[in-house]
Amino acid sequence: MQGFPKFLLDGYRNFMSGRYATESGRYRELAEKGQKPTTLVIACCDSRAAPETIFDCGPGELFVVRNVANLVPPFGPDATYHGTSAAIEFAVIHLNVAHIVVMGHGRCGGINGALATAAGQAPEGDFIGKWLEMVKPAAEKVGASDLMTDAERQTALERISIRNSLGNLLQFPFIKSRVEEGTVSLHGAWFDISTGELWVMNGESGDFARPQL
Repeated sequence: MQGFPKFLLDGYRNFMSGRYATESGRYRELAEKGQKPTTLVIACCDSRAAPETIFDCGPGELFVVRNVANLVPPFGPDATYHGTSAAIEFAVIHLNVAHIVVMGHGRCGGINGALATAAGQAPEGDFIGKWLEMVKPAAEKVGASDLMTDAERQTALERISIRNSLGNLLQFPFIKSRVEEGTVSLHGAWFDISTGELWVMNGESGDFARPQL
């Protein structure tokens, strides 16, 4: 086994002498009293779109779940393993978050893979193809359109997928009841890596627009 990556050790050293040194009290408080984030963010694994960086949040402020293409699976408790669903359940039932944000991003490799799968070119591997089947129906419709460029198809599916995931969240009984009670609110967002622009989804129309800051 090779040595631990040096750049990670260098980063840790900088963290300890920088951020941790200035926020050590906050970290001790979080260790003693536990976390109480108000917001769950379901984001993509993509290394270019970290929610804590984009929203400039400190320790304990966000509960983040990341998976390929920021997908929320349909509610389906059974004997298999459900990492994303378990994290959602923990955030809502045990941490009592008030907001759930599904955040997609531009140039998403997972969404690109979904479009490729819909075109009959499934990505290599044992797991990724099955995971991306969640957006296969939408990918097939978007991929069949000859009115859009490849880039437009990509962006369209990235945003459609966010709406689909928000719909899947409402299949979870403990989320649906809290949304109806007004104790939990659902949000969609899309981040453009190349420009840094954040687009927020209108909950009524489903349209995405840049918010006024």
